[in-house]
Amino acid sequence: MNIKEIKENKKKYLDLLLLADEQEDMIDRYLEKGTMYVLEDDGVKAECVVLDVGGGVLEIKNIATVPQFYGKGYGKAMIEFIAKKYQGEYSILQVGTGDSMSTIPFYEKCGFIRSHSIKNFFVDNYDHPIYDGGVQLVDMIYLQKDI
Repeated sequence: MNIKEIKENKKKYLDLLLLADEQEDMIDRYLEKGTMYVLEDDGVKAECVVLDVGGGVLEIKNIATVPQFYGKGYGKAMIEFIAKKYQGEYSILQVGTGDSMSTIPFYEKCGFIRSHSIKNFFVDNYDHPIYDGGVQLVDMIYLQKDI
């Protein structure tokens, strides 16, 4: 398993990015400003984009695993890599996600705790309804962990 930083042609990974954020113009808001990493293990298995949001907080803006490799530990490995790499440079690792029964428990297993939320984020910022597990996502839920 190898994790490398992607500095050019980040859109090459658009299909994977769209798994975590299904509207391309929303990805465009952070992709070039953020630092992107790709996890390879006999091919690309996961990606992550992080961004300094100020105040000692590093935010995961996008993290996704190739669907056929869900549950294999690639997402967790990526989060552990990010936390270790930026330890000492940032005090908090933060992620925002929909109030989803698939993502919230994953982040909690990785040591994140709920921090705050932004009401109607998905309704106000996306040009179509976003669903996860048949449930429409409305509020952005932020989770944080100390690093």
